[in-house]
Amino acid sequence: MTLIKAIILGIVEGATEFLPVSSTGHLILLEQWLPLKGSPGFAETFMIVIQLPAIFAVMLYFRERLFPFHRDADFLATCRLWIKIIVAFYPAALLGVLLGDTIEAWFFNPFSIAVALIAGGLALLYLESAPRAARFEHVADIGMGVAFAIGVFQCLAMIPGTSRSAATIIGAIILGASRPAAAEFSFFLAVPTMLGATAYKTFKTGLDLSLGEWALIAVGGITAFLTAYLVVAAFMNYISRNSFKPFGKYRIALGVFILLLLLAGGL
Repeated sequence: MTLIKAIILGIVEGATEFLPVSSTGHLILLEQWLPLKGSPGFAETFMIVIQLPAIFAVMLYFRERLFPFHRDADFLATCRLWIKIIVAFYPAALLGVLLGDTIEAWFFNPFSIAVALIAGGLALLYLESAPRAARFEHVADIGMGVAFAIGVFQCLAMIPGTSRSAATIIGAIILGASRPAAAEFSFFLAVPTMLGATAYKTFKTGLDLSLGEWALIAVGGITAFLTAYLVVAAFMNYISRNSFKPFGKYRIALGVFILLLLLAGGL
Protein backbone atom coordinates (compact mmCIF):
# COMPACT_ATOMS: atom_id res chain seq x y z
CA MET A 1 0.00 0.00 0.00
CA THR A 2 2.84 2.41 0.85
CA LEU A 3 4.36 1.75 -2.59
CA ILE A 4 1.06 2.69 -4.24
CA LYS A 5 0.94 5.87 -2.14
CA ALA A 6 4.45 6.78 -3.31
CA ILE A 7 3.44 6.29 -6.94
CA ILE A 8 0.25 8.34 -6.54
CA LEU A 9 2.10 11.18 -4.79
CA GLY A 10 4.77 11.13 -7.51
CA ILE A 11 2.10 11.41 -10.20
CA VAL A 12 0.41 14.32 -8.40
CA GLU A 13 3.73 16.12 -7.88
CA GLY A 14 4.76 15.70 -11.50
CA ALA A 15 1.32 16.66 -12.83
CA THR A 16 0.69 19.75 -10.70
CA GLU A 17 4.10 21.30 -9.99
CA PHE A 18 4.40 23.08 -13.33
CA LEU A 19 0.72 23.73 -14.06
CA PRO A 20 -0.98 26.88 -12.68
CA VAL A 21 -3.11 24.83 -10.27
CA SER A 22 -0.99 24.64 -7.07
CA SER A 23 0.69 21.39 -6.14
CA THR A 24 0.31 22.37 -2.46
CA GLY A 25 -3.48 22.42 -2.70
CA HIS A 26 -3.49 18.89 -4.08
CA LEU A 27 -0.89 17.50 -1.71
CA ILE A 28 -2.68 18.83 1.37
CA LEU A 29 -5.71 16.77 0.37
CA LEU A 30 -3.63 13.68 -0.33
CA GLU A 31 -1.84 14.00 3.00
CA GLN A 32 -5.24 13.67 4.67
CA TRP A 33 -6.35 10.69 2.61
CA LEU A 34 -3.02 8.97 1.90
CA PRO A 35 -0.69 9.75 4.80
CA LEU A 36 2.88 8.48 4.48
CA LYS A 37 3.98 6.69 7.64
CA GLY A 38 7.59 6.20 8.62
CA SER A 39 10.38 7.70 10.66
CA PRO A 40 10.11 11.32 11.86
CA GLY A 41 10.53 13.69 8.94
CA PHE A 42 10.02 10.99 6.27
CA ALA A 43 6.82 12.42 4.79
CA GLU A 44 8.24 15.95 4.59
CA THR A 45 11.53 14.74 3.09
CA PHE A 46 9.60 12.64 0.56
CA MET A 47 7.60 15.66 -0.62
CA ILE A 48 10.74 17.75 -0.91
CA VAL A 49 13.11 15.31 -2.62
CA ILE A 50 10.67 14.12 -5.31
CA GLN A 51 10.65 17.69 -6.63
CA LEU A 52 14.19 17.19 -7.93
CA PRO A 53 13.31 14.63 -10.64
CA ALA A 54 10.44 16.89 -11.71
CA ILE A 55 12.96 19.71 -12.20
CA PHE A 56 15.22 17.38 -14.19
CA ALA A 57 12.26 16.59 -16.46
CA VAL A 58 11.95 20.29 -17.34
CA MET A 59 15.69 20.53 -17.97
CA LEU A 60 15.55 17.49 -20.24
CA TYR A 61 12.56 18.78 -22.20
CA PHE A 62 14.17 22.21 -22.76
CA ARG A 63 17.74 20.90 -23.02
CA GLU A 64 18.44 22.73 -26.30
CA ARG A 65 17.42 26.02 -24.68
CA LEU A 66 18.99 25.57 -21.24
CA PHE A 67 22.36 23.90 -21.93
CA PRO A 68 24.74 26.25 -23.77
CA PHE A 69 27.01 23.39 -24.84
CA HIS A 70 24.25 21.29 -26.34
CA ARG A 71 25.04 20.56 -29.98
CA ASP A 72 21.87 22.34 -31.15
CA ALA A 73 22.12 25.28 -28.74
CA ASP A 74 22.87 28.91 -29.53
CA PHE A 75 25.62 29.55 -26.98
CA LEU A 76 25.22 33.32 -26.65
CA ALA A 77 21.42 33.17 -26.65
CA THR A 78 21.49 30.51 -23.92
CA CYS A 79 23.85 32.59 -21.80
CA ARG A 80 21.58 35.64 -22.17
CA LEU A 81 18.62 33.48 -21.19
CA TRP A 82 20.36 32.29 -18.03
CA ILE A 83 21.19 35.87 -17.04
CA LYS A 84 17.48 36.69 -17.30
CA ILE A 85 16.58 33.61 -15.27
CA ILE A 86 19.01 34.52 -12.49
CA VAL A 87 17.75 38.13 -12.46
CA ALA A 88 14.17 36.85 -12.14
CA PHE A 89 15.18 34.33 -9.48
CA TYR A 90 16.76 36.95 -7.20
CA PRO A 91 13.61 38.54 -5.62
CA ALA A 92 12.08 35.24 -4.44
CA ALA A 93 15.46 33.94 -3.28
CA LEU A 94 16.04 37.02 -1.12
CA LEU A 95 12.51 37.13 0.27
CA GLY A 96 12.55 33.37 0.87
CA VAL A 97 15.68 33.57 3.01
CA LEU A 98 14.38 36.56 4.98
CA LEU A 99 10.70 35.73 5.42
CA GLY A 100 10.05 32.24 4.03
CA ASP A 101 9.53 30.50 7.36
CA THR A 102 7.37 33.34 8.71
CA ILE A 103 5.11 33.42 5.65
CA GLU A 104 4.72 29.64 5.73
CA ALA A 105 3.83 29.73 9.43
CA TRP A 106 1.15 32.34 8.79
CA PHE A 107 -0.40 30.95 5.64
CA PHE A 108 0.22 27.18 5.53
CA ASN A 109 -3.28 26.13 6.49
CA PRO A 110 -6.23 24.79 4.47
CA PHE A 111 -8.25 28.03 4.63
CA SER A 112 -5.43 30.24 3.31
CA ILE A 113 -4.62 27.70 0.60
CA ALA A 114 -8.28 27.58 -0.51
CA VAL A 115 -8.49 31.38 -0.66
CA ALA A 116 -5.25 31.55 -2.67
CA LEU A 117 -6.54 28.91 -5.08
CA ILE A 118 -9.77 30.84 -5.69
CA ALA A 119 -7.98 34.19 -6.02
CA GLY A 120 -5.53 32.78 -8.56
CA GLY A 121 -8.36 31.18 -10.50
CA LEU A 122 -10.25 34.47 -10.67
CA ALA A 123 -7.07 36.21 -11.84
CA LEU A 124 -6.61 33.70 -14.68
CA LEU A 125 -10.25 34.10 -15.75
CA TYR A 126 -9.95 37.89 -15.67
CA LEU A 127 -6.83 37.85 -17.83
CA GLU A 128 -8.53 35.66 -20.40
CA SER A 129 -11.70 37.78 -20.39
CA ALA A 130 -9.75 40.89 -21.37
CA PRO A 131 -7.07 39.67 -23.82
CA ARG A 132 -4.37 42.13 -24.79
CA ALA A 133 -1.86 42.24 -27.60
CA ALA A 134 1.42 40.63 -26.57
CA ARG A 135 4.55 42.78 -26.63
CA PHE A 136 6.82 39.77 -26.19
CA GLU A 137 6.00 36.85 -28.46
CA HIS A 138 9.11 34.88 -27.48
CA VAL A 139 11.21 34.53 -24.34
CA ALA A 140 14.12 36.11 -26.21
CA ASP A 141 12.07 39.33 -26.47
CA ILE A 142 11.78 39.66 -22.68
CA GLY A 143 14.24 42.22 -21.29
CA MET A 144 16.09 42.23 -17.99
CA GLY A 145 13.68 44.68 -16.35
CA VAL A 146 10.65 42.61 -17.30
CA ALA A 147 12.42 39.43 -16.14
CA PHE A 148 13.04 41.04 -12.75
CA ALA A 149 9.39 42.11 -12.54
CA ILE A 150 8.26 38.55 -13.29
CA GLY A 151 10.52 37.48 -10.44
CA VAL A 152 8.70 39.92 -8.15
CA PHE A 153 5.41 38.28 -9.13
CA GLN A 154 6.97 34.92 -8.25
CA CYS A 155 7.25 36.13 -4.64
CA LEU A 156 3.46 35.78 -4.40
CA ALA A 157 3.95 32.02 -4.71
CA MET A 158 5.44 31.99 -1.23
CA ILE A 159 1.82 32.07 -0.04
CA PRO A 160 0.80 28.38 -0.16
CA GLY A 161 -1.90 27.66 -2.72
CA THR A 162 -0.92 30.51 -5.03
CA SER A 163 1.13 28.26 -7.35
CA ARG A 164 4.57 29.32 -8.51
CA SER A 165 3.70 28.75 -12.16
CA ALA A 166 0.40 30.66 -11.84
CA ALA A 167 2.13 33.66 -10.24
CA THR A 168 4.85 33.84 -12.89
CA ILE A 169 2.53 33.17 -15.85
CA ILE A 170 0.00 35.77 -14.68
CA GLY A 171 2.80 38.27 -14.04
CA ALA A 172 4.41 37.65 -17.43
CA ILE A 173 1.11 38.09 -19.28
CA ILE A 174 0.31 41.31 -17.38
CA LEU A 175 3.77 42.59 -18.35
CA GLY A 176 3.14 41.82 -22.02
CA ALA A 177 4.28 38.26 -22.74
CA SER A 178 2.33 35.92 -24.98
CA ARG A 179 0.88 32.77 -23.42
CA PRO A 180 3.62 30.47 -24.82
CA ALA A 181 6.40 32.90 -23.81
CA ALA A 182 4.90 33.28 -20.31
CA ALA A 183 4.66 29.50 -19.88
CA GLU A 184 8.19 28.88 -21.17
CA PHE A 185 9.75 31.52 -18.94
CA SER A 186 7.83 30.11 -15.99
CA PHE A 187 9.34 26.68 -16.67
CA PHE A 188 12.84 28.12 -17.04
CA LEU A 189 12.52 30.13 -13.83
CA ALA A 190 11.37 26.97 -12.02
CA VAL A 191 14.82 25.41 -12.40
CA PRO A 192 16.88 27.62 -10.02
CA THR A 193 13.85 28.39 -7.84
CA MET A 194 12.97 24.78 -7.13
CA LEU A 195 16.58 23.65 -6.92
CA GLY A 196 17.25 26.33 -4.32
CA ALA A 197 14.06 25.64 -2.36
CA THR A 198 14.66 21.89 -2.41
CA ALA A 199 18.26 22.24 -1.22
CA TYR A 200 17.24 24.66 1.55
CA LYS A 201 14.37 22.51 2.84
CA THR A 202 16.42 19.32 2.60
CA PHE A 203 19.16 20.93 4.69
CA LYS A 204 16.54 21.85 7.31
CA THR A 205 14.81 18.45 7.47
CA GLY A 206 17.89 16.25 7.15
CA LEU A 207 18.31 12.94 5.31
CA ASP A 208 18.42 10.40 8.14
CA LEU A 209 16.06 7.80 6.67
CA SER A 210 16.00 4.02 6.32
CA LEU A 211 16.92 2.20 3.10
CA GLY A 212 13.27 1.25 2.56
CA GLU A 213 12.19 4.87 2.89
CA TRP A 214 14.81 5.96 0.36
CA ALA A 215 13.50 3.26 -1.99
CA LEU A 216 10.00 4.78 -1.71
CA ILE A 217 11.43 8.23 -2.42
CA ALA A 218 13.15 6.78 -5.52
CA VAL A 219 9.84 5.32 -6.73
CA GLY A 220 8.05 8.62 -6.14
CA GLY A 221 10.86 10.53 -7.85
CA ILE A 222 10.88 8.35 -10.97
CA THR A 223 7.11 8.65 -11.20
CA ALA A 224 7.31 12.44 -10.75
CA PHE A 225 9.99 12.67 -13.48
CA LEU A 226 7.99 10.71 -16.06
CA THR A 227 4.75 12.51 -15.24
CA ALA A 228 6.34 15.97 -15.28
CA TYR A 229 7.98 15.38 -18.67
CA LEU A 230 4.68 14.31 -20.23
CA VAL A 231 2.75 17.17 -18.59
CA VAL A 232 5.23 19.85 -19.70
CA ALA A 233 5.15 18.56 -23.28
CA ALA A 234 1.35 18.43 -23.31
CA PHE A 235 0.99 21.84 -21.64
CA MET A 236 3.27 23.60 -24.14
CA ASN A 237 1.32 22.04 -27.00
CA TYR A 238 -2.00 22.98 -25.39
CA ILE A 239 -1.21 26.57 -24.50
CA SER A 240 -0.03 27.46 -28.02
CA ARG A 241 -3.65 27.14 -29.17
CA ASN A 242 -5.82 27.44 -26.05
CA SER A 243 -6.45 29.70 -23.06
CA PHE A 244 -5.89 29.37 -19.31
CA LYS A 245 -9.64 29.43 -18.57
CA PRO A 246 -9.92 25.71 -17.72
CA PHE A 247 -7.11 26.08 -15.18
CA GLY A 248 -8.80 29.10 -13.63
CA LYS A 249 -12.11 27.24 -13.29
CA TYR A 250 -10.37 24.19 -11.87
CA ARG A 251 -8.55 26.27 -9.24
CA ILE A 252 -11.81 27.85 -8.12
CA ALA A 253 -13.53 24.46 -7.92
CA LEU A 254 -10.66 22.98 -5.88
CA GLY A 255 -10.60 25.98 -3.54
CA VAL A 256 -14.35 25.75 -2.95
CA PHE A 257 -14.02 21.99 -2.37
CA ILE A 258 -11.37 22.55 0.31
CA LEU A 259 -13.57 25.19 1.99
CA LEU A 260 -16.50 22.77 2.01
CA LEU A 261 -14.29 20.08 3.55
CA LEU A 262 -13.26 22.56 6.24
CA LEU A 263 -16.89 23.39 7.01
CA ALA A 264 -17.71 19.68 7.20
CA GLY A 265 -14.76 19.03 9.51
CA GLY A 266 -12.96 16.88 6.94
CA LEU A 267 -9.66 18.79 7.16
